[in-house]
Amino acid sequence: MVISALSFLAGLMLVQQFPTLPDVKWLIVGGVLAGIIAWLRYWRCLFFVVGVLWAIVFAMHRLSDRLPEQLEGVEVQVTGTIADLPEQDEKRVRFDFIPRDGVYAANPSGTGAAITRDGVYAKSQSGTGLAITRDGVYDAGQSGQQLPAKLRLSWYYPDQPIKAGQQWVFTVKLKRVHGTMNPGGFDYERWLFTEGVGATGYVRPSPKPVLLGRDSAWGSISVCRQSITDQLSSALGNSASLALIKALTIGDGNSVTQEQWEVFRKTGTTHLVVISGSHIGLIAGLVYFLMLKLWVWTGWLAWSPQKVAAVSAVLVAIFYSGLAGFSVPTQRSVVMLSIAMAAIILQRNSRPFNTLSIALFAVLIVDPLAVLSAGFWLSFLAVSVIVYAVSGRLGKLGPVWGAIKINGVTSVGLSPLLLLFFQQVSLVAPLANLIAVPVISLLVVPLSLLAAIIMFILPALASKLFFLVGTVLQGLWWLLAHLAEIPMASINHVLPSYWALLFAVPGILLLLAPVGIPARWLSLVLFLPLVFTDVKQPEAGDINLTLLDVGQGLSAVVQTTHHLLVYDTGAKFSEQSDMGQSVLLPFLRSQGVAKIDSLIISHGDNDHVGGAVSLMRGMPTEKILTSVPQQLSEYAPIECVAGQSWLWDEVKFTMLAPRQAFVSENDNSCVLKIQSKHGTALLAGDIEAAAESWLVETYGEALKADVLVAPHHGSKTSSTSGFLQAVQPGYVLIPAGYRNQFGHPHKDVLARYRQVHALWLNSADSGAIVVNVKNNVLAVRGMRQTESKYWNIK
Repeated sequence: MVISALSFLAGLMLVQQFPTLPDVKWLIVGGVLAGIIAWLRYWRCLFFVVGVLWAIVFAMHRLSDRLPEQLEGVEVQVTGTIADLPEQDEKRVRFDFIPRDGVYAANPSGTGAAITRDGVYAKSQSGTGLAITRDGVYDAGQSGQQLPAKLRLSWYYPDQPIKAGQQWVFTVKLKRVHGTMNPGGFDYERWLFTEGVGATGYVRPSPKPVLLGRDSAWGSISVCRQSITDQLSSALGNSASLALIKALTIGDGNSVTQEQWEVFRKTGTTHLVVISGSHIGLIAGLVYFLMLKLWVWTGWLAWSPQKVAAVSAVLVAIFYSGLAGFSVPTQRSVVMLSIAMAAIILQRNSRPFNTLSIALFAVLIVDPLAVLSAGFWLSFLAVSVIVYAVSGRLGKLGPVWGAIKINGVTSVGLSPLLLLFFQQVSLVAPLANLIAVPVISLLVVPLSLLAAIIMFILPALASKLFFLVGTVLQGLWWLLAHLAEIPMASINHVLPSYWALLFAVPGILLLLAPVGIPARWLSLVLFLPLVFTDVKQPEAGDINLTLLDVGQGLSAVVQTTHHLLVYDTGAKFSEQSDMGQSVLLPFLRSQGVAKIDSLIISHGDNDHVGGAVSLMRGMPTEKILTSVPQQLSEYAPIECVAGQSWLWDEVKFTMLAPRQAFVSENDNSCVLKIQSKHGTALLAGDIEAAAESWLVETYGEALKADVLVAPHHGSKTSSTSGFLQAVQPGYVLIPAGYRNQFGHPHKDVLARYRQVHALWLNSADSGAIVVNVKNNVLAVRGMRQTESKYWNIK
C-alpha cells in the first residue's frame, strides 16, 4: 500500500515539472498504456501511470477555466457574490468574486453585451448575436468566450463596507493571472492556479458599484464567518489579541501584523497562528479523548465508545474546518482524519503507514494540485516522522517526555523541507513549540471556540472567556518575542539541491531509528550536504546582474566575487506588503547572501524606495547611497553624486549622476556604471530626456555599455535617440509591470531600441532577468523562458 501510494504521488509530481501540458492525444496513449500494465498486473507501475494521467486531466480542466486573452483590459460589468472574507488594508480591499450568469458589459456603440458562463455576446437593437473579438470589437459569428468561475478583485478606496456573501454589480477590468517570478520568490500564479482563480482585476469607480443584497447566514458558510468576525471586532474592540483570536477561531489571518509574522517565523510557530492541519488534528484528538472517557463514564454502551468518539472527532473537525472557510489545508486535514477515524469505526486493525497511505490517496484524488503546496508536504511528513519515531517502540514515555520527543523529532525531520521551501530553520522552534503547542491547542483554541459560539447568546460570559484568552496570548506573545530576539534564533541558508535532500532522507531515518541500531551518529554525515551547500560565486572581474521582477518598479542586484550591491527596492503597497519583504529578501536568502555591501536608492518614488526599510530590517546593510538622503535620514545615508567610484573584485563602480539639480526628481536619479574587463552595464533609474541629454554632453562615448537597464521603465519621455546612440547597448532590460496603467514600455521607445540594434527583454514577459558577464561574453536569460511551468503565463 505504501509503495503504491508513493508511486501515485510520483506520477502526480512528474506532471508538475512539465513546462507545458501534453496534447490530448497523449492521454489516449497513456490510457492504452495503463490498460496494458493492468493486464500484466504491474500494479505499482499502474499507479504511477494513473497518477500522471489524473494530474494531466485535472490540470487541463483547471486551465480551461481561465480568462481568455481576448478579454484582457476589456471593461466588463459583472454580477455575483463575494465568496469569502475580504482582505482589507489602508488602500484597498481584495476579495474572491463568484460571477453569475446574465452579466452585462458596455460596448463601444453603447449596446448591451450579455456575458454568461457559456459565452460573451452583445445584443444589438435587432437582437443579432455579436461576440467580442481579440481587438475588443463586437462582431457577428465569432464564438463566445467563457468567464472564469472565480475572480480575484481589488477595490481601491471603497466607499462602502465589503462583506462576505454580498451580491454586487461591478464594472471591472480583468487580466489573466499574472505574478512576479523571481528566484526564491513566491509563485503567485501557482497559488492562484491551486485556488481555482481564473482571472484577477479591479473594480472601476464608474459606473458606481451597486449592492443588490446579501446571502443568508443559514445557507452560506462565508456569511456565517463574516458575522463571527464582525462580532469579534465589536466584542474585543482594540484588544491586542483580536488578530490572533480571529486567526485561531475562523482562520482569518488578515489582521496579523508583519511584526507578528516575523516573530512566529523566527520561533517556528507560524503553523499555530492560523487554522492548519495541526489545529484540526489536536482539537479532534482532544474531543476524541474527552468523548471516549465521557461515554465510558455514562455506562451507556449500546454503541462502542471508540465509535462514538471517532464520529464526534470527525464532526468537530468538519465544523472547525467550516469556520476556516474549508480552506485547502483544512480540507486535507479532514480527509486524513476521516480515514484514520474510519479505521476505528470499522474496527480495522491496520498499520499506521497503511492508514496514512490511504489518506494520501484520498487527498490526491480529491485535489492532485495539493502537491504544489508546502503545507501538504510538511503535514504528511510531520505525521510520518512522528509515526516512525513513536510506533512499535518498547517502553512508554510519559506525557512530558513524549511531548519533548515529538517536538524534537518533528524539528529534525522537517528541517530539510523547511530549508527547501523557506531557506530558513528556527533553532528555538523545539522550545517555543513545546510551550506554545499545549497552550494554544489545549487552552486558547478551545476557549476561543467556546466563546465565539456563545457570544451571540451569552455575551457577558463570552467576554470573560475572551479576557482570559487575551491574557494567556499576551503572556505567550511576550515569551515568543523574547525567544525571537535571541541571537541565531533562526538561521537562513542557501536553497539546498535535490541531491542534498536525497541524502537527508536516509539520514533522518537513521537518526530517528530505535536506540539499538548501531552507528546512528553516522546519520549526521548524511546531513552535511544540506549544511555545506556550494554557492557558485562569480570569478574576479565577472559580474552577475539580476533585474528582479517587481512589477511596475525597479530593483536590481549586482554580485561580484565577494561583494553585493542592490539598486532600488521596488514598491510598497501597504504596511503589510512591499517588494523588499516579498521579493528581495527571499532572493538574497536563496543566493546565500548574509549582508548587503551597498544599497543605492536612485530617487524617492515609491516604486524605487518602497521596499528599502523592510530590506534593511531583514538584512545587514553596510552603506546606503541615495539622491534623497532626507527620505531615509534615520539610516544615515550618503548622498550620491557624480564622481563617486569604488573597485570591487576587479569590477569598477562609478556614479555618473546627479551632478546638477534638475526640476524633475526623476532626472536627479543616481546613474551607476558598472565596468569590468568582460563587459559594462548602465543603471539609469528614472532619468528622462533632460538628464539623458546632460549625460551625453558630459560623458559622450564613455556612456557606452553592453547592458542598459531602461530609463524610466521605457517611458516615452526617456530613452532618447541621442542617449541610445551614445550608449550603444547590446541588451536593454526593461523593468515594467504586466499590463501596467502607464503603457510602459512605449512602442516608440521599442522602435528606438530596434534602431540601435539592441535586443530588449521586459520583466513583465520574462520574469527576473539574469545577466552573466564573463569571458567577454554576455549570457542573458529570463526566468519565464527557463524556469516556468505549465501554469505560468509564457
